[in-house]
Amino acid sequence: MTPARVVVILAMLLGIQPVTTDLYLPALPALTASFSAPMPLAQQTLSALLLAFGVSQLVWGPLSDRFGRRPILLIGLAAYLVAAVGSTLAPSMAQLIVWRTLQGAAMGAVVMCARALVRDLYLPKDGAHIMSKGLSGLGALACISAPVGGLLAQYAGWRATLTAVAVFGALTLALVVWRFKETLAIKNPQALQTATLISTWRAILGNPTFLAFSALSAASYGGLFTFLASSSFVFITVLKLSKTQFGMVMFFTSICYVTGTFICRRLLLRFSVQRTTAIAAFVSLTAGTLMGGLVWAGVVNVWAIVLPLGLFMVGHGIHQPCGQSGAVGPFPQSAGAASAMNGFFMMVVAFGIGSWLGVRMDGTVLPLTNGVWFWSAMIALSAWVLVRKYGHPGVITKKAS
Repeated sequence: MTPARVVVILAMLLGIQPVTTDLYLPALPALTASFSAPMPLAQQTLSALLLAFGVSQLVWGPLSDRFGRRPILLIGLAAYLVAAVGSTLAPSMAQLIVWRTLQGAAMGAVVMCARALVRDLYLPKDGAHIMSKGLSGLGALACISAPVGGLLAQYAGWRATLTAVAVFGALTLALVVWRFKETLAIKNPQALQTATLISTWRAILGNPTFLAFSALSAASYGGLFTFLASSSFVFITVLKLSKTQFGMVMFFTSICYVTGTFICRRLLLRFSVQRTTAIAAFVSLTAGTLMGGLVWAGVVNVWAIVLPLGLFMVGHGIHQPCGQSGAVGPFPQSAGAASAMNGFFMMVVAFGIGSWLGVRMDGTVLPLTNGVWFWSAMIALSAWVLVRKYGHPGVITKKAS
């Protein structure tokens, strides 16, 4: 496959995650009212999806190392489409949670393979650069998803947002069927054997480079998910924005994220990944501190949250390409398993945040702002201590021009 085709496919595969979450976020309050369900139960439509997404990758990763990326992608996307249709037709909140859980498990195959194929095709020093291009596409899809979701929710109802998710799944499946070629050159016939699995997981979890970059990517995703899981209630219910206005807030943050991925590529041309993430961590910590500090000082309005959040998303656009490619970089022979474990860590963080927000949403903006502030500090700690010490230049180096 040509590099351009790889980037397009990578963008669609990675983009399935924000499409699955962002498209229906503007409809979450209406969905909750439609089923006369409490807010914590509505939060489970997102947190259960992401928990299944994270856990399933631990299964999909070794399967893809054994059988290849293409068959796992086809199975995952087909299951995703079935679950998306089921979610659209769900007659109750309980059934919607079940379908969204199945959808998350299927999505795990898609995103895991996307991360792994970068390692299949590119050396580590080029992986962050290619990943940033794919994540730029993800950001573009996120830009579209939130406004479209807001319009659909406002004028066609919440089920229309889930229908749009199913349509995207069908398009991605068609793309993989007709345009994707297997990227795993040598399959590992022992990948599913118990002894091999134990040895592989032990090697991955014992690798300090993997742990350092996984801590960075998980902390950055923690800040993002704090925003995603609480944003519709904070902006629509607390700050009284319309669904369309909320969609524009999501559009703005997505634009900031895409900007971060472009900045990431520019920084990687000049600096090592360690230096790049250190610079981005300063941006993230500044954003989190500004957001939290303004609210604690009594400045509570849309702009006091949105502008620092935009700055945080710029940093997120730098941390994710570096963190995800850095975690998988040391494992060319077990990229699927390493990608799976990295994704699992991020989703465990997301599930924990979702559960915490389910009981902490108190009708104020504090759960959102304090959460982002906390994760910005964790980003700085990961980048300035762990990645600086263990993100070895011999494994992950700056992108060659």
